[in-house]
Amino acid sequence: MPEPLLRLISVSKRFGNTRALNDVSLNVEQGEVISLVGENGAGKSTLMKVLAGIVSPDHGQVQIDGVACQWTCPGDAIKAGIALIHQELSLHDNLTIAENLFLGRELTRGPDWLGWLDRSAMRTDTTQFLDRVGLSVSPDTPVSELPIASKQLVEIARALSVRARVVVMDEPTSSLSEDEAERLIQLIGKLKEDGVAIIYISHRLAEVIRISDRIEVLRDGCHVRTLTGDQIDHDLIVESMVGRELASRHHARRAGSGKSMLVVEDLRVGSRSATPICFQVAVGEVVALVGLVGSGRTEILETIFGVRPRWGGRVRVADQEISGDVNESIRSGIALVPEDRKQTGLLIQSDVRDNATLVAMGHTTPTKTRGRWISRKWQSSTADGLISQLRIKTASNRSAVASLSGGNQQKVALAKWLALDLRVLMLDEPTRGVDIGAKAEIYELIDGLARDGLAVLVVSSEMEEVFAIADRVLVISQGRIAGELGRDEMSEEAIMHLAVSQR
Repeated sequence: MPEPLLRLISVSKRFGNTRALNDVSLNVEQGEVISLVGENGAGKSTLMKVLAGIVSPDHGQVQIDGVACQWTCPGDAIKAGIALIHQELSLHDNLTIAENLFLGRELTRGPDWLGWLDRSAMRTDTTQFLDRVGLSVSPDTPVSELPIASKQLVEIARALSVRARVVVMDEPTSSLSEDEAERLIQLIGKLKEDGVAIIYISHRLAEVIRISDRIEVLRDGCHVRTLTGDQIDHDLIVESMVGRELASRHHARRAGSGKSMLVVEDLRVGSRSATPICFQVAVGEVVALVGLVGSGRTEILETIFGVRPRWGGRVRVADQEISGDVNESIRSGIALVPEDRKQTGLLIQSDVRDNATLVAMGHTTPTKTRGRWISRKWQSSTADGLISQLRIKTASNRSAVASLSGGNQQKVALAKWLALDLRVLMLDEPTRGVDIGAKAEIYELIDGLARDGLAVLVVSSEMEEVFAIADRVLVISQGRIAGELGRDEMSEEAIMHLAVSQR
């Protein structure tokens, strides 16, 4: 039998007292698509960092074509034909697309000692790679001008530009629209035909099931199962990931009071000429804003909260009108958990205690501060209470948020608001990059908060999530409400019909 293209043999890695990987072995054949699945903290990212030369294993070996490899830096792995596409974008906004693609391996012309850059050749090659990923933009476009979905496609184009034999994709569709995700899946099929091996990491199990030749399951740093053929089944994947059978999540009707808590009247988002937006969210109700990427869902939340300027209209909370100032919104009981928890939702290098009490410290009482001094006793007791309430997995309230899994980071981003007396909770993509076990816990939290009387407004791109948590759906298209669907009217077809409507 010929040697597999890639082989990981008994790879182990510890970070202090934390065992990230324990004796993990994996083979990847040429032209094969395998998916690597597991809950956050299962070891997927660490394994891929070992493969890409970012992290050195304590034990074990990486082989290419049967030859043992020892990376001293990521460049060694790239030269060996391994490209890693990170979930967190690693592009340089101050450079053009072409400059990003060829950064560190620029094409030159003339004598080598002159070092003249061959910008024309780099632009030509960049255009070809952009065409392969379906992105029609000039290679001279500064990356800072691209939306996040286009930046993700540039990351993929950069991986292709190194002529990789193995491409590792870590949550590549998390920021893509349905059309862009479909183009990526078609691209994966073409790469497979060309003999490129794909290692695909995603929490979107529908994608995993669709594209995988084989699924490898990690749990607690160990390889626990290989699924092939008829075994590639949603329920079996979930059971393998979490080590237990998860009950199917079915939305249970909530007995809301019917009294409106959040009222939005004639709100103009982005400009004075924008179509006015009107809707209400009742006490104990969960309303989802859905629509295509770029439809304006996030902008609506940010305008209500006061992050973006309000160009007209009124917002009321419990019959109290608010002006559009962030501090006034907070005082009125409105919270916003943003989509990008690492950039705008958390102080990622600070500890859980400081993050969990961050907002409450800005609305101090004598029990929280003494003069200019913060009460550490109050901080610790408040943080510990939230850790218990949200079941945040952390060694202590002094652990750095950066050390937590994505699901637990998201819980901390939510926890900092629960230290206040909330009336309205707004969540933007609350489970982006979160594993299926943590998703179920976050859904339970949302349901519990609604049952306690909060009005909840959620932006979500996952239809399964919308059907799991929402009492009502508002479909956003081109910055306006294209339609409203009650619980009994919700379907993917009905939502998509409204989302693409032009009137």
